[in-house]
Amino acid sequence: MYIVDFMQRLFKKGNTGIIIYLLLNTLIVITLFQDPIIGLIVYGISLVLALSPFGEWILRVQQGCKPLARKEHIDRLQPLFDEVYSKAKKLDPDLPDDIKLFISKDPTPNAFATGRKTICINKGMLEFSDEQIKATFAHEFGHLSNKDTDLILIVSVGNLIMTALFIFYRIIFTFFGSMFSVINHSLGSVLITFLIDIILVGMMWLWTKFGTVLVMHTSRSKEYEADHFAHQLGYGAGLIEVLDRFNEIDLGDTKGLWANLASSHPDPDQRIGKLQNLEDVA
Repeated sequence: MYIVDFMQRLFKKGNTGIIIYLLLNTLIVITLFQDPIIGLIVYGISLVLALSPFGEWILRVQQGCKPLARKEHIDRLQPLFDEVYSKAKKLDPDLPDDIKLFISKDPTPNAFATGRKTICINKGMLEFSDEQIKATFAHEFGHLSNKDTDLILIVSVGNLIMTALFIFYRIIFTFFGSMFSVINHSLGSVLITFLIDIILVGMMWLWTKFGTVLVMHTSRSKEYEADHFAHQLGYGAGLIEVLDRFNEIDLGDTKGLWANLASSHPDPDQRIGKLQNLEDVA
């Protein structure tokens, strides 16, 4: 079962920060809902949904990733994707059979994989050569093969769902509290409750950002593993070209979740050096 497999992978060396974060998250939810059982149920629901296809869909929507639609995009990108997918499947038969390619309008050259079945490429990558795009796909298939793409789901999507459930819970609570206040002519308590809700939602947002930073730190070593996977597929040289071009691009003004994650990656020259060593051995 996917969730059981995820829990087994979670408790591996290098994920200590994320584990502590999730434990603290559990305590926070229990405190917010003022009931251990309700808190655990709500948090459990958020994690299950985050790791489901629904969670992947939410993240795709957040990042503006949509199925290929334009004929020139389909004609160019789909064959490249299918070629790399076929090689990746031979190297790792456990890869799902229905991984899909999506595209976003982001002009920054980048791509990412998330969950189990999503690879999204930014339009900025269309300026790269076919071989470079294939090397990028190979790297993202490496992330899916290594199953390190779901930590961001449980932090960003899991916390989003949890916050939504929390807001719903508070709306119900506030409604009945307001009715009680009106009956007792105490509007002050309504305003206080409303302000507390705003503060708590803001704190949840900041807490999610902190969790994303932890994922960034944890993901650094995963990049080398995904690079190695791309090398095994025969795209090491192409990936070196991609990383060299990334060296020339200033990502300082880019925004968004995946731009932030990209900025946390190891230095491109370090990755290129390791790939060059692999290419020399091969």
